[in-house]
Amino acid sequence: MRERIKAFDWILISAVFALTLFGLIMVYSASYPLSIDQFNSSTYFIFRQLIYFGLGVLVFAVLMNFRYHYYKKLSPYIIGLSIVLLVLVLALGIAANEATRWVNIAGISMQPSELVKLGVIIYLAQVYSQKQKYIDQFATGVAPPLIIVVGLFTLILLQPDLGTAVLILLVTGVIVFLSGARFRHLAFLGTLSAAVVLFLVFQADYRVNRILAFRDPFAYDDSFGLQLIQSYISIAHGGLTGAGFGQSVQKLGYLPEAHTDFILAIIAEETGWLGIGFVILCFFIIGFRGLLIGARCKNLFGSLLAYGIVFQLLFQFILNAGAVSGMLPITGIPLPFISYGGTSLIISLAGAAILVNISLQNHKDRHHPQSKDIQEQEEENVAFHA
Repeated sequence: MRERIKAFDWILISAVFALTLFGLIMVYSASYPLSIDQFNSSTYFIFRQLIYFGLGVLVFAVLMNFRYHYYKKLSPYIIGLSIVLLVLVLALGIAANEATRWVNIAGISMQPSELVKLGVIIYLAQVYSQKQKYIDQFATGVAPPLIIVVGLFTLILLQPDLGTAVLILLVTGVIVFLSGARFRHLAFLGTLSAAVVLFLVFQADYRVNRILAFRDPFAYDDSFGLQLIQSYISIAHGGLTGAGFGQSVQKLGYLPEAHTDFILAIIAEETGWLGIGFVILCFFIIGFRGLLIGARCKNLFGSLLAYGIVFQLLFQFILNAGAVSGMLPITGIPLPFISYGGTSLIISLAGAAILVNISLQNHKDRHHPQSKDIQEQEEENVAFHA
């Protein structure tokens, strides 16, 4: 038991929970003015986030001890559940901010697209780890799994949620690349994806407005450039050391989505570049440890699974930070482990837990190679020598 506890990647676990606990503190600080205004209680949002945090910790504890190999068998059910939930969103979803992205099940509101982010990684890792004999052939190796991805992309787009749909495309591209697909196939898929995304951007006025605001927010300071300008003010107000915990001015009704998509701006305002540096450091550690776990894994499924989870978290961080700082258009992507949102928090912790389990299995394989079962060894031989 003691050896098993030591085998866990405590550096990764520490970074994940340092970021999550810091996020809880900042959610409370960023949300309490709105909480008082809407619910006459300063703790409405943080209380709900704490409940989801407790559920997330439970999920983390279970999945870090759940052998990642079993996801191969569960993959069809996970992707099937994802499709069913996305259809339910379109049929019975809860509308908010001109989008329908949530569904209420047994009194619990959840955002299925968050589950899809993880589900599609598990599915693609499982399928492409079994297609190594055909990975250099587009029609039989690369293309078939992408039919499911296109279906998920379409269902998420109908919510509408182009940001999450694009994130799934990015992660899919990484997994296809790491699976060993030919460069010309990757170039074709990349070009096609970029063309589709650009077409979709210019099909909706609000998406075009986001691009215009990204290019010059001050030209639209009384409309769709307002949010980015207020974010700039938050960052400038914070400076190096910040205005102090609870001392943000922009959260007092000036910066929309202060406790969700734009919480990084409040972090900058209250804790300064020191707080931003802490967030970057934690994500760097998560990224570094995750990539190391993927590189050390001798099982192709586990390797693709680890890389997919790591890049999904890093892409989310980059897209969110880029939007808040004005370096990328606003996409509505939350900041993993930090932004308010129960489903996002639970799924982020679930992904991190899977990374921890892959690391644990890597440790067992290095120190007790004879403990691998025959089936896993055969799967590795097919993946790497076929």
